[in-house]
Amino acid sequence: MKAPAIQFDDVTLAYRRHPAVHHLSGTFEPGSLTAIVGPNGAGKSTLIKAIIGAIRVDEGRIHVRDIDPRDIAYLPQQSELDRSFPMEVLDLVSMGLWRRVGPLRRIDGEHLDRAVEALAAVGLKDFERRAIGTLSGGQMQRVLFARMLLQDARILLLDEPFTAIDSRTTADLLELVQRWHGEGRTVVAVLHDLEIVRREMPNTLLLAREPVAWGPTAEALTAENLLLARQMSEATLEGAPVCRRAAA
Repeated sequence: MKAPAIQFDDVTLAYRRHPAVHHLSGTFEPGSLTAIVGPNGAGKSTLIKAIIGAIRVDEGRIHVRDIDPRDIAYLPQQSELDRSFPMEVLDLVSMGLWRRVGPLRRIDGEHLDRAVEALAAVGLKDFERRAIGTLSGGQMQRVLFARMLLQDARILLLDEPFTAIDSRTTADLLELVQRWHGEGRTVVAVLHDLEIVRREMPNTLLLAREPVAWGPTAEALTAENLLLARQMSEATLEGAPVCRRAAA
């Protein structure tokens, strides 16, 4: 599988003209596995949402080469999901097949079998008819990973995939992430646990609204870089001047 690259050319993303990500340039290389880390409010989730087009680019450009937008799979933070919606697990997982069968076609036969197999692959055999509102946080995350399995995408974007879930679920889902990487897919994950990043992620982008470091994880996550990221984040004030480019 030849994975595409994601390239940023002097990208600024702003809320109310104040930059959430400030003049970022660089590339997630084809087939790479990269963590995005940084202090709270550093622009990590904002950057992921800009790649999928959910947030407008104020300045610069994001290039996703040689790929249909439907071939990008996105896993949102659980806090963004309405788990009170009356939906069964199998229905949510089956959404991963829309790219292949279309949103209006009935999921049955071979496609239904694939959805059941995806659930079994993430450790949720016989969960098909459970209401999503009855699931634990870890079970819900397994369901979302099963949906991504069915999407079979070349780019996978994960926003805090291991936050507030148990260690067994984290370990199982990390195996899936490493499998996707081994298949040559481009995988980008927003993460907070630096131990997981150092152990599992070959590459890291350290953000503090501006890029602090980007490259091999051992080189990016030095004590000096982490201190600089914290200082840059603490220096960002609500009354700071607007970004001149974003204000133009």
